[in-house]
Amino acid sequence: MVVISHAQAKADLEAAYLTVMGKRLEDSDRAIRKLHGDGFLEKVAKGQYMYNPETSGKKEFDEFTQAEKNEILKRDDYKCVVCGLGRENGLDLHIDHIKPRSLGGQGTVQNGQVLCAPHNFIKKNLSQTETGKKSFIRLLELVRSSPEDATTSQLEKFLLEVLLVYEKHGIDGHIHWDGMPTEQN
Repeated sequence: MVVISHAQAKADLEAAYLTVMGKRLEDSDRAIRKLHGDGFLEKVAKGQYMYNPETSGKKEFDEFTQAEKNEILKRDDYKCVVCGLGRENGLDLHIDHIKPRSLGGQGTVQNGQVLCAPHNFIKKNLSQTETGKKSFIRLLELVRSSPEDATTSQLEKFLLEVLLVYEKHGIDGHIHWDGMPTEQN
């Protein structure tokens, strides 16, 4: 097994395609992503792939089963974890891999979340840190809108602590929150 760079994989793929098909490959980058997605190439690091003949083409897809999708939808109350909107607001809902499949994310309930179509599309433009912070802010809003009891009070305290860690370490990107606890009546 040899690790090859993206550039080398691209050159090898283009040469093989030209030899076999007798014409140039139109989009070699897309072809490499497809080979990776289909389990023929393993991504070992950013821009580095490995071909393993023992596992090539045998990789299970890390998709969610319908039962897992239903469980994630129910757990997230059929609403986007970022904005809190759902189908009743006219939005399509997607089941998203929190850690993307391209980075080794598994198709498990724990790695799934509900995103509305707009947030699923912009997630690609946000870092995981920004997406994570938005999720914690949304959870804090949900807790604050729930009837107060011992559990919601503990959860609010926890979420505030998490969000303060983002602020303390300057890993909040361009996403801001008021940082203030709710008024106690």
